[in-house]
Amino acid sequence: MKNSTAAAAAAPVWSADRMPSLTGKTIIVTGASSGIGLEAARVFAARGAHVVMAVRNEAKARDVAATVAGSTEVRRLDLADLSSVRAFAANWSGDIHALINNAGILVPPLGRTTDGFELQFGTNHLGHFALTNLLLPQISGRVVTVASSTHRSAHIDFDDLNWRTRPYRGGQAAYGQSKLANLLFTLELQRRLEASGSAVIATAAHPGMATTNLGSSMQSPVLKAVAAVALWLFAQDAASGAAPTLFAATAPIAGASYAGPANRHEMAGPPVLVGRSAAASDPAVARRLWTASEELTGVRYPLALSAQPRSAVR
Repeated sequence: MKNSTAAAAAAPVWSADRMPSLTGKTIIVTGASSGIGLEAARVFAARGAHVVMAVRNEAKARDVAATVAGSTEVRRLDLADLSSVRAFAANWSGDIHALINNAGILVPPLGRTTDGFELQFGTNHLGHFALTNLLLPQISGRVVTVASSTHRSAHIDFDDLNWRTRPYRGGQAAYGQSKLANLLFTLELQRRLEASGSAVIATAAHPGMATTNLGSSMQSPVLKAVAAVALWLFAQDAASGAAPTLFAATAPIAGASYAGPANRHEMAGPPVLVGRSAAASDPAVARRLWTASEELTGVRYPLALSAQPRSAVR
């Protein structure tokens, strides 16, 4: 009998042409006006889905949407403003097949969201946390959250989640914390979905190293130079970077699965299931982060937890 590694190596390489038809399905993609969000939106639409591009800049997104073959719609969503997140959810009606939590920012100068959260933690994690829970009663398929391999060097500082006292330096540690939070969110969301008896699953993906404008918020000339060289040497294009997201959204995989590129230390290649750090696999930390996120956003898990009382799972 082949071992699991050999079996995985012998398995057909996954590509978007293996995706099922999405005709009649609605998929929301945050940050869909550029980068891997846009490339994922293109493929979802090509497979028949109605794609809702949830973005801050509606004018830019409408111009981009005109280049997407298929059914699209642009709606405003600013993940750095919880009132915008609540408005987006309040104005939503109808079934959502999949929510793709894709939008993010990378190492800007220290800044705050409208609600006072550190900008990366507030946008990359808390905004998506609130959006997911507010829309969850209408989601029928999957929640996919885009994380990053940088989570491996990160930790969650519960004493200073929003960088009030810690030195921010270039913001890399804050970005890592936000991406670790994405994976812990996926882990705890999946546990809660299972406890609720929901058929929805939560998965995560990372694009490896892809050529996008994610680093446009960088202010450090040194970081910009290093990033430019790394992208030139190692990066795949945005369409390839979107493949793990498409895989996590449509492939027959288990809840809490994490997808990423197969090659070059997960920097490039076709999507496969990948591992995560021990910190990203800790259910106790995931629950603690969930509780803290509820307290910060005022948004709670909306489905009844059937397996055990609410107080026991928080």
